[in-house]
Amino acid sequence: MATQILMPALSPTMEEGTLAKWLVKEGDTVSSGDILAEIETDKATMEFEAVEEGVIGKILVADGTSGVKVNDPIAVMLEEGEDASAADAAAAPATSAPAKDAPKAEAAPKAETASAAPAPAAPQSTDGKRIFASPLARRIAADKGVDLATLSGSGPKGRIVKADVEAAKAGAKSAVPTAQAATSAPAAQQASASAIAKMYEGREYEEIELNGMRKTIAARLTEAKQTIPHFYLRRSVKLDALMKFRGELNAQLSGRGVKLSVNDFIIKACALALQAVPTANAVWAGDRVLQMKASDVAVAVAIDGGLFTPVLQDAENKSLSALSAEMKDLAKRARDRKLAPHEYQGGSFAISNLGMMGIENFDAVINPPHGAILAVGAGIKTPVVNGAGEIEVATVMSMTLSVDHRVIDGALGAELLQAICENLESPMLMLA
Repeated sequence: MATQILMPALSPTMEEGTLAKWLVKEGDTVSSGDILAEIETDKATMEFEAVEEGVIGKILVADGTSGVKVNDPIAVMLEEGEDASAADAAAAPATSAPAKDAPKAEAAPKAETASAAPAPAAPQSTDGKRIFASPLARRIAADKGVDLATLSGSGPKGRIVKADVEAAKAGAKSAVPTAQAATSAPAAQQASASAIAKMYEGREYEEIELNGMRKTIAARLTEAKQTIPHFYLRRSVKLDALMKFRGELNAQLSGRGVKLSVNDFIIKACALALQAVPTANAVWAGDRVLQMKASDVAVAVAIDGGLFTPVLQDAENKSLSALSAEMKDLAKRARDRKLAPHEYQGGSFAISNLGMMGIENFDAVINPPHGAILAVGAGIKTPVVNGAGEIEVATVMSMTLSVDHRVIDGALGAELLQAICENLESPMLMLA
């Protein structure tokens, strides 16, 4: 039976996307796992795969179409032997396939690729109704003994997908509350667009439509400033020992093509400080605090039209050269919008460094659910008083730690910032 392929939710914050490019055409036969299209989300361009086999009967959304809502039909899939009339019937809203058949033609992101093993039969809930779940989700649930009837699906039309089953294994009720929490924010009281435009009647301006990334940034920052009780701790750190040590290391690593940046040392310093002050390595989870074991450090990367915060996992265990290589790779793929969701989600702590742009100090906004973010300014040659009471010139860098008071109290935040400063002023300790 001809069924619709729906626009998928490829990230927790995605509400709409751009169908960048179809990789199949009408009449093509596809199998489970075949890539159907490239879709631009609010964060990246991702490949979109077929879940089941069939024939592309009709493409409903053309290449380059933006603003396609999640769960909107984008194509029609035919079963073997069906003709174009079936595609036309399925494409019409009034005669589209009933909901019980919709999962047959859905496609899924790469994480939902089905394997060659047969999927268990579609399960039934206690009231006899069919439970909609992807083949991969059914297999994982069967292997792990998860009752699909207890889950709420986060896929199109409430379909249970891999992430929902994995969340259940970890003890979560479903993946839906997490996705909703990531995007929900109190509605701001503000003037309408037309009212603001009226204020500028007679003045020349260009109206720029918000893209998905800009909308997400606006929503997330509004949520952060309205719901997170920020407080700020400020310290200055002397970088002379670090600059000397960095120069010596780079001279020795030049043969391997490695060049460490000051930011690499800052990442390592923060990762080790989170281990030294473990109660500050935490995130706010609504009705509880999650104290993390590993130091998963996010680093803000500016791109055209917005920013990403890719996460360096287990940063405390990685060498400076490994952190440097990973950060360069993540930054490059962030600018190309090729990061996968798991590479920019998570973490408990973030770094925003504007020092390379000449900014001496600033206050960064916490990226929920992180407990804190470190704003790093430029290293400035400054006259200071040394231990002997003499004035000398030192390279001094200003840092501001923005802290979520629900997670970290003042004294604990001060202890964390002290540990970061000690690592930066005595960089040899970071290799011990």
